[in-house]
Amino acid sequence: MIITDTHTHLYSEQFDEDRNEMIQRAIKAGVTRFFIPAIDSSYYQNMLNLEKEFPKNTYLMTGLHPTSVKENFEEELAFVQNTLIERNFYGIGEIGIDLYWDKSFLKQQQFAFKTQIKWAKEKKLPIIIHCRDAFNEVFEILEKENDEDLFGIFHCFTGTLEQANKAISYDMKLGIGGVVTFKNGKIDQFLNQIPIKNIVLETDAPYLAPTPFRGKRNESSYIIKVVEKLAEIYNISQEEIANITTQNSKNIFGI
Repeated sequence: MIITDTHTHLYSEQFDEDRNEMIQRAIKAGVTRFFIPAIDSSYYQNMLNLEKEFPKNTYLMTGLHPTSVKENFEEELAFVQNTLIERNFYGIGEIGIDLYWDKSFLKQQQFAFKTQIKWAKEKKLPIIIHCRDAFNEVFEILEKENDEDLFGIFHCFTGTLEQANKAISYDMKLGIGGVVTFKNGKIDQFLNQIPIKNIVLETDAPYLAPTPFRGKRNESSYIIKVVEKLAEIYNISQEEIANITTQNSKNIFGI
C-alpha cells in the first residue's frame, strides 16, 4: 500500500527534535511520497536540506503563502520567481487568500495569487490553493483564470458540497486531511457524493492532526486515520483508497 501525503511541512521547526524518526515512522506506515509546500523565503533552505536528506521521498514546491503577504510581498514574489528560474519544482503553492488572520492585505494577496497562477501556467505546474474565510475571493480569481492550463489541488478543503463541485469545475482535486475525522468537520457528511477520482490525501503536518490526535502535533504517519475514514465513507478498502488517491496525485504532479 503506497500512500501519498500531498501536503506536509516536514521542514517545520516543530519537527527539529525528531524529524528523521518522524519521517521513518511515516515511511514504515506506507507513506513514501511527501509533497512539500512552500511558505516564504525564510523556509527555503530548510526545504532544500530536507530534499537532500530524503531525495527519493520528497518533492518540493515553491510559492508565497497568503499569510506571508505583507509589506515586503514584492520582494518575496521576486524570490519565488528566481527559484523557478534556478530549478524545477512539482507545483506552486501554497498560494491563495486568507482572510482569517488579517484582511488588511487583501489586494496584495489577490495580486500575489494571480501572479503565481500565471507562473504556474507558464511552467505547466499545478497550483496548491490555500483558502481560509475567502471562498468567494478565491473563486472570483479562478473564474477569471480558468482555462486548460489551470489545474491543481484545493488544499485542506473545508467547504460545502456546492463549493466542492465548484472547485472541481476548475480542475482542482480536493485535498482531504484530518478535518474529515472531526465530529464537527462536516465534509464527511457529503464527501461520498464526490467521485473519489477528485480526492487526494494530505496531512498539513504539523497542523490539523486527525482524531484521535486532534490538538497535538500532526505528522505524516497519521494520514492512516484519514485513509481509514475515507474507506468508511466510500465503503471500499483502505488499500483502494491509498491506490486511487496516489494515482490521483500522480495525475496532478506528473510523478
